[in-house]
Amino acid sequence: MHLRRHSDLRRLLPVLLVLLAAACGAKDGATLAIGSSAPDFSLPGVDGKTHTLGEFASSQVLAVVFTCNHCPASQLYESRLKTLHEDYRAKGVTLIAVNPDNPRSIALSELAYTDVGDSLADMKVRATHRRLEYPYLYDGESQALTAKFGVTATPQIFIFDRDRKLRYQGRIDDNSRENLVTTRDARGAIDALLGGRPVPVAQTAAAGCAIRSLSTGSARDDEMKKIEAEPVSVEMAQPPVLTTLRANGTDKLRLVNFWATWCGPCANEFPDLENTYRMYRGRHLEFVSVSANDPEEKSQVMAFLQKHHASSRNLLFATADTFGLQAAFDPLMPSAVPFTVVITPGGDIVYQELGELNILKLRRAILANLPDDSAHPGQQAYWAGP
Repeated sequence: MHLRRHSDLRRLLPVLLVLLAAACGAKDGATLAIGSSAPDFSLPGVDGKTHTLGEFASSQVLAVVFTCNHCPASQLYESRLKTLHEDYRAKGVTLIAVNPDNPRSIALSELAYTDVGDSLADMKVRATHRRLEYPYLYDGESQALTAKFGVTATPQIFIFDRDRKLRYQGRIDDNSRENLVTTRDARGAIDALLGGRPVPVAQTAAAGCAIRSLSTGSARDDEMKKIEAEPVSVEMAQPPVLTTLRANGTDKLRLVNFWATWCGPCANEFPDLENTYRMYRGRHLEFVSVSANDPEEKSQVMAFLQKHHASSRNLLFATADTFGLQAAFDPLMPSAVPFTVVITPGGDIVYQELGELNILKLRRAILANLPDDSAHPGQQAYWAGP
């Protein structure tokens, strides 16, 4: 009898451990345990409203996906989340997206696959551009909800039943490239819950971008200190230099901006151009600024470039023949500044804008023309789309 009771205890131990984990929820960095209650929240959304757990009380199933703007994997899942929202909302399923990242924690060089950062304002831009209709909430200010869930990566989805008990957490499906998906884990869990069945696989490993904790400090500030230490220089540009610049015989995508210190719009957009270069320079983007100032104004040009820590390649017209130098670059180039172009290797222009530029359109054009790399396939197609 004594031995039988020990045997029963051994059989019950796994069940007791699951119940204990569910009662404790996510603690000490652990992911929220299956069976846990949905953590309460009150977070701002891209719609300008504050959203709480209670407002979704009537939903049969609640899916909370942690995602963000800058993560390449999260971007590739946007269309699938839109489809999931459209397919299941009439069946009583609510999908909520939560951004756990704070823009201060993300260096510019880590924005190599995105047009915007991870602030609430940037989230509004992404939601509008990609026509995201589900609630998109911001937890980056405190990461309090992210900690309660024990999120490990973006994207990561948590699916709760009618009683708001966690029944599935992990990946959305088994491949970030939609054409290679074989197992749609999140859909399977939702279908099971709607059908009154147990979720067949309650937990999978989430893969994507690691969460950046606020406790690690400001990656952006640390990066800027290094940028400020980079050397700044300017070259005097004769016509052959400008002709070669236009031809782009390199293997890099080339961003060229014609500007002048006396041009107000030029000064306004220059910091955005430099930040764009800092975002994408690790992906074979070259930025060349060309000052249309008189060569005698070199000291003014240098002072401006140093103020903006312009460590990109900088040119200054070597003569006062502005029209001749512009014609050397391209006979069809307009004479006014600012003027911005993006040139592919071999010399094709894939973007140009006369006057103060739309920085988002420029970044999207760059992203659509940067080739995929092995670590993040599918990015060029994502940015070439609508």
